[in-house]
Amino acid sequence: MDTRIRHQRPATIITPPDVAEESYSSAAEAYDAVLRLYQRNTEFLRDKLIAVGNGQAETNSRYRAFYPEVRISTSSFSHIDSRLSYGHVTSPGTYTATLTRPDLFEDYIKRQLHLLIQNHGVQVVVAQSQTPIPLHFALGDDASVEASAAKAIAVPLRDVFDTPDLNITDDMIVNGTYDTESGVPLPLATFTAQRVDYSLARLSHYTATLPGHFQNFVLFTNYQFYVEEFCVYARALMAEGGGGYEAFVEPGNRITYAGESHPQDDPGAIKLPQMPAYHLKHKDHTGITMINIGVGPSNAKTITDHVAVLRPHAWLMLGHCAGLRNSQQLGDYVLAHAYVREDHVLDDDLPIWVPIPALAEVQVALQEAVAEVTGLQGYDLKRIMRTGTVATIDNRNWELRDQSGPVHRLSQSRAIALDMESATIAANGFRFRVPYGTLLCVSDKPLHGELKLPGMATEFYRTQVNQHLKIGLLALEKLAAMPPERLHSRKLRSFFEPAFQ
Repeated sequence: MDTRIRHQRPATIITPPDVAEESYSSAAEAYDAVLRLYQRNTEFLRDKLIAVGNGQAETNSRYRAFYPEVRISTSSFSHIDSRLSYGHVTSPGTYTATLTRPDLFEDYIKRQLHLLIQNHGVQVVVAQSQTPIPLHFALGDDASVEASAAKAIAVPLRDVFDTPDLNITDDMIVNGTYDTESGVPLPLATFTAQRVDYSLARLSHYTATLPGHFQNFVLFTNYQFYVEEFCVYARALMAEGGGGYEAFVEPGNRITYAGESHPQDDPGAIKLPQMPAYHLKHKDHTGITMINIGVGPSNAKTITDHVAVLRPHAWLMLGHCAGLRNSQQLGDYVLAHAYVREDHVLDDDLPIWVPIPALAEVQVALQEAVAEVTGLQGYDLKRIMRTGTVATIDNRNWELRDQSGPVHRLSQSRAIALDMESATIAANGFRFRVPYGTLLCVSDKPLHGELKLPGMATEFYRTQVNQHLKIGLLALEKLAAMPPERLHSRKLRSFFEPAFQ
């Protein structure tokens, strides 16, 4: 329950009828109750919006409906399987979470509730929370009818309906800065329902694809060349029958299904969004999503802030970097096992003194993928790949500054490569408990006078991008073959951790 909610109450508040809370010993039954409550309450808001727009409902009343809530209570300090990184609470008490879009999170919700019931031997209570659903988040993915109705309303929407409240939409839980009051339930999930809805809306805006298309394994890149290669690969895969994948989705929600060569209902060329996303879909969302985040740590933070609410199983950074060692060659790979964070965009959320550890499962998958794709093994692999520290900086033209400062720091940190996104993506993975990794390709060596030149760049892109992408795809397929309980690391969990993954 969120105690920070603040309302300005009009004379009359109209809500759907109260629903009595129910207890469930089955995760599937608890999920069904959440779904029914959510659908009823969002339908109430949509219907009232249309009625107000048509003049069939008063504008001097406020129409309000609430998010569903799940709750568990335990009085035991009983130990659970110590190998698990999630699916249990750390101490006796009452824990709650508001939930949204159960249609989108069905498998996730059922899995989290099943683990709680199994690990603690408790029932799950489903009830109506005290957190209003903002009208904007009740409209769903196709809100054209509702949007037309909203235009016909003469008074401000927030006078009649609840709108997003940024006073209660924050990352206090995930950042570990959430303070509970005596007698107030503890958080059961990392994100509140309104925080999730906020990010789902942002994802649609930034990527031009619906949240439902996103897969649990994500590739971030800072170059369009990788996206183009990914599209060629995915389209060929679809034309050949899919190879186990079901569909390929491009910006504008253009879908090519397995066995087809072109998207259905293709509207033709569209204007690409800020960070276009492409989805190679597999059953149970175990496919691969690729996002071109562009250049810079700000973009990297923005997109990972929002992708995180989908609770992916892993994300990787595939991109280019500046090689900092004379022994490196253009086209060599860098597998990051530590990060120097000079990006600064996360300083307020994750203090700079917090270390960002390498995750063994991800590191092994990446190294094995490099070996399999290149055909090099063991000691020979060192010819083209180096494992070490990657520095991320917020100044793309750092080379033009006094060299004594940055070069000394890079040398002291033992950095072997520098870019503008990797540490941000890794740090946000750490912050959001999403397994992360980085495999970069050396595209220039500014400290040694090997700068990107047009001819050199063209040759480099032609020969390296395809191989680099194959490595990233293979690494994610290896991770997808692992059970989630093994992939999600205990390294990412704090002392007092929400039970949901």
